[in-house]
Amino acid sequence: MSAAFQAGETSAAPGRARTDGPRGRPDAPLLLVWALLVAALAFCMVVPLMPGFDPFGQDLDHGMARPFQSWAHPLGTDVLGRDVVDRLALAGRTSSLIAILALSLNVATGVMLGLLAGYFKGPIEAVIMGLADLQISIPVMMLLVMVVAIIGSSATTLTLVLGLSYWVGYGRVARVIAVSLRDREFVLSAQTQGASAWWTIRKHLLPQVIPQLAIMASFDLGVLVILEAGLSYLGLGVRPPTPSWGGMIAEGQDFMQIDPWLCVFPGAAISILVGGVQLLSQRVSGETDADR
Repeated sequence: MSAAFQAGETSAAPGRARTDGPRGRPDAPLLLVWALLVAALAFCMVVPLMPGFDPFGQDLDHGMARPFQSWAHPLGTDVLGRDVVDRLALAGRTSSLIAILALSLNVATGVMLGLLAGYFKGPIEAVIMGLADLQISIPVMMLLVMVVAIIGSSATTLTLVLGLSYWVGYGRVARVIAVSLRDREFVLSAQTQGASAWWTIRKHLLPQVIPQLAIMASFDLGVLVILEAGLSYLGLGVRPPTPSWGGMIAEGQDFMQIDPWLCVFPGAAISILVGGVQLLSQRVSGETDADR
């Protein structure tokens, strides 16, 4: 019995040892990541609902107030006397909304084009995959800067540009799955019974693609937040006076020697959100590999 017990222990899935603590409880690092993400999202959602919320109000008499000095401005004020807490919350909501909308557009575009290429093949596949190869050949950041500089910067433009920059990965995964399933029995059965191509794709192929793309989407969410912050830092993102984390860092860098907190707080917010999302995506990926 002891040998069988030891063999059972050694055959346990290694992924659970990383994510589960004693008696099946989640381990401390995972709980910390969840706590940081929930705190960041709650901060961005709750602060704008509080009375007195005013990220645009200027008070030149109290400009450059130090953080942790008064309850009126817990994190201080910027050079124009605008409250840093209010601006951080609104900037977080703006950045998160842009990243989520852009991610949704990337996933929808990639899945649609990938399924069409894998199901129909032939000229349609050649055109779609050629377009994907063309986009991959151009550095993403250079493409974003060029397009935004030509069209002009706004939240809508930034969302559309980011939303059409990362569809290739989703398209290739969707195409591979569609190619592997298009000749399976359940697909051929639907075709012989007169089902249209769109019905077959929607009912039989799409449900098989979505779970495979969840991990990619969780990873790309953090990437899109970084890209949005980078473009806003360069002045090609959200237009002032609407705050963004990248724009707040750009505004605060002129006062690094006298008040570095103006850059530290938005930088910390980006690190918490992106780091938490990346860690969770790695955990999900590790659990998926272990289950396989």
